Amino acid sequence: MRFADPWTLILGVFIPLMVYLTERFEYRLNSSFRFPNQGFMGDIKSSLYVFASRKIVYLRAAGLLLLLLAAARPQAPVEETKVFVEGVDIVLTLDTSGSMQAMDFEMGGRRFDRLTVVKSVVEEFIKNRPNDRIGLVAFSAQAYTVCPLTLDHEWLKKNLERVRLGMIEDGTAIGAAISGAVNRLKGRKAKEKVIILLTDGVNNAGKISPLAAAEAAKALDTRIYTIGVGTKGLVPFPARDGLGNTVLQPVEIDMDEDLLKKIAEITDGEYFKATDTQSLWDIYGEIDKLEKTKIEEVGYLRFNELFSMFLFPALFLLLTEIILSNTVLRRIP
Repeated sequence: MRFADPWTLILGVFIPLMVYLTERFEYRLNSSFRFPNQGFMGDIKSSLYVFASRKIVYLRAAGLLLLLLAAARPQAPVEETKVFVEGVDIVLTLDTSGSMQAMDFEMGGRRFDRLTVVKSVVEEFIKNRPNDRIGLVAFSAQAYTVCPLTLDHEWLKKNLERVRLGMIEDGTAIGAAISGAVNRLKGRKAKEKVIILLTDGVNNAGKISPLAAAEAAKALDTRIYTIGVGTKGLVPFPARDGLGNTVLQPVEIDMDEDLLKKIAEITDGEYFKATDTQSLWDIYGEIDKLEKTKIEEVGYLRFNELFSMFLFPALFLLLTEIILSNTVLRRIP
């Protein structure tokens, strides 16, 4: 048995104080008769009624104690309640290379760079996965862990806010990104381990082969979903004109889709192509549907309320005390 509101029981410390003050002062102040000499009363013994009238305060104390126990909400667990929790260990891996400055994505009718849109979609993806341990790895010429696997998604989102363009030396080290994510998942006991790799470029940095990193992920039962971001052909890219103003110029950015498809194939994952904001939303929504694993646990999330077994006796004792104090045990001043 447990109490849902145990702090209520602290008030119980005042019950002995009430009994003490009642016995010490109330009956002395309310003496019925006064005699100049105790000799007149020496042979008179206290009756049972007198004794009961003096001790009826204990009936009140017992009633108040039971009332406090009821207010604390005693509960008994329902035995072997089965709880199903959907949980997966996921590492989000985001490309922060210079090419992610391309402004071929829109939100609310305005152009934004790729990374800004990706962060917005990823934040919503995190919000929709409350039971998952999620980590975050950012990469360009190198990869580094922005946030380790955690269930504290508010902290995770604060770390996501810190991800920005130019935070690491420029380049695209896909192999290092996969390796960094695999290291985050290595040794985890989760039945499902997933890496979501998002990039818009070609592997041109790092000493680790992307395919070798994918084989390592497969050996550790880790699935990789790859997402290629960006439209084909020329895309608007911010640049400075002769007057120092920011203008958009058409630039062609290459993306190795074959490599991303091969990485997904090796690890029994899937490759997705995001050409606009809506398709990016759809991709993360599809991954959200694909990666749900039910884990059966035995818990005690449902409890039977037991307050009535204390409440009704408490009311009975308090009512009895009131009735007796005003009838057979009533003291006449």
